[in-house]
Amino acid sequence: MSSGADLFVVCKQCGSEVSPYITECPYCGNRLRRRAPKLPKVNSPEGSKAGRPGRRSLLGGGKGSTRAKPRRQVSRASSDRWAASRPYATIAIVGVACVAWVAVRAEPFLYTHMLLIGPLNGEWWRLLTTQFVYLSGSGAGVYAFLAIGAAGLFGWLLERRHGPVVVLTLYLGAGATGALVASATYNLPIVSGGNAAALALLAAWAAPDLLAARAGEPYEGDLAGAGVIAALLLVVPFARPEASWLGGVTGAVIGLLVGLGLTRMSDARA
Repeated sequence: MSSGADLFVVCKQCGSEVSPYITECPYCGNRLRRRAPKLPKVNSPEGSKAGRPGRRSLLGGGKGSTRAKPRRQVSRASSDRWAASRPYATIAIVGVACVAWVAVRAEPFLYTHMLLIGPLNGEWWRLLTTQFVYLSGSGAGVYAFLAIGAAGLFGWLLERRHGPVVVLTLYLGAGATGALVASATYNLPIVSGGNAAALALLAAWAAPDLLAARAGEPYEGDLAGAGVIAALLLVVPFARPEASWLGGVTGAVIGLLVGLGLTRMSDARA
């Protein structure tokens, strides 16, 4: 790898010239190194010694502090293959949801085969299909746009880290589990839409940054923006009752647990 004096390094994945002080290529997402190199302290004789570059603490430190506190980089488990490939699982999820939106409005009879309303009566496929069905009425379009958009955004980000199998399994598994919990809780459940699955993808993506924030360490993601989207998905049931709040909370918890587990596994492999 390049020394601290080099002006740039060349990404082996895409060939772009990038700064030697970053850990991931901003163009293709390829991991360049596990930790960023230490920056020499300005006007510090210790920083000029070979092999002993200094670093200014990002976490604070009182006057006279001569050594920065250790810094833990947020885990990014994306491989070169996932970072450079298309997000096929996310594209499929968004595509199926859009097709289902058009299909059930062209043929309303499809609601009876896809929507989860009342007891399952052995029709277990409804736990999966109901995630792609959005009822008509005031606010239905906003709910569909929010849920599909969140699934597309955070599914894409998560797929760049862990690949399509994780995204597809988490989306369908968390959504089906949320619908099953709602079905088992209410006497006459009505569960529709992908808020639970979208919250699962969001929570799994945010897990590494949440760990870093809890430890008081720097992180790269926009947790504030993700929090706003999560809050909107959680309050949607107050306007659209078929967007089960219980299913949404269940999906968020599953996504968070999966994200934390993937982060631990990535740290163990690094």
